[in-house]
Amino acid sequence: MQVFYSPKTNKHSPKSFISRGNLIQSPERAERATILKSAAEKAGHRIVEILPEKSQNTLDIHDEGYLRFLQSAWDKWSVLDERSEEIIPNVHPGRNMSASPKAIVSAAGHYQADTACPIGAGTWEGAKASADTVIAAATNLFKRYRDNEPEDFVYSLCRPPGHHAYADQAGGFCFLNNCAIAADFFIKQGLEKVAILDVDVHHGNGTQGIFYERSDVLTVSLHGNPSEYYPFFAGYKDEAGIGRGTNFNINYPLSKNTGNADYMKVLKVALKQIEAFAPQVLIIALGLDASVEDPLAYLSLTTEGFLVLGKLISSAELPTLFVQEGGYISPVLGENLVATLKGFEDNR
Repeated sequence: MQVFYSPKTNKHSPKSFISRGNLIQSPERAERATILKSAAEKAGHRIVEILPEKSQNTLDIHDEGYLRFLQSAWDKWSVLDERSEEIIPNVHPGRNMSASPKAIVSAAGHYQADTACPIGAGTWEGAKASADTVIAAATNLFKRYRDNEPEDFVYSLCRPPGHHAYADQAGGFCFLNNCAIAADFFIKQGLEKVAILDVDVHHGNGTQGIFYERSDVLTVSLHGNPSEYYPFFAGYKDEAGIGRGTNFNINYPLSKNTGNADYMKVLKVALKQIEAFAPQVLIIALGLDASVEDPLAYLSLTTEGFLVLGKLISSAELPTLFVQEGGYISPVLGENLVATLKGFEDNR
């Protein structure tokens, strides 16, 4: 399988993460990409190092004001007196305040949903490189689809991840929504239906938000129960879309410690719903943090479980774009990626 990768994603190297009030090292470290790339390479997958995508049109799923914020935030922050080494908002507008932000401190609170997405000097370059990577992979897959090539699947090694990013807001380690950017690309190429299947342990709230009123992109997510797990305020079963998007958003909140067997039962149901939608392309938001050994563990998939997951996804028999989401540093991170891709390819 071709693996699309940009070394420039390492420009984003967050240091801080606030968890339950504790300031700790961010789990979303640049080493994640190194581990995943090395594992894929050793397994025989073909690494394609991409060149920067210069067209801003590829990002127009995102709000213009938000993109300007991401590009300029560090320059504005870096001249503040007594500033921290990363932009971490300490004031959020909340539900009772709605004035437009003026200062960089207020803009940070407006555009960053939480403290898990600190912005540093290289954040924009790294996030843009992550989006460039998925654009290159999507372009490659579309050509394969158009030319009816048998190997119609690719993997985009994106980091920072993207599925918590809304059109106008960062959150949960995410800045640009890579899966949404890819889906929008496919629609702009003339495809009528695209499905996004999110298997990250966290609900893809940003992806849901972007497509919540659309019927051309089906969003399906299997994730930890948000009543007790991030993102807390989205990901419930009754969130089905609104307007034209009604019934085109499907959530499967899963109980803590859900293991291989029970997970695969739900995944089979989700794949049946994707089959009924009949998309032309399937995008997989590949979160390897559903692993029992992940440092943010909530679900309990094993490496063998990821092998089965790959096989089941392959059974959909659709052109497939794997987009890396979560999956944090553990002894089995690389093994879980290799198992997923092997399960998929073996079943093809």
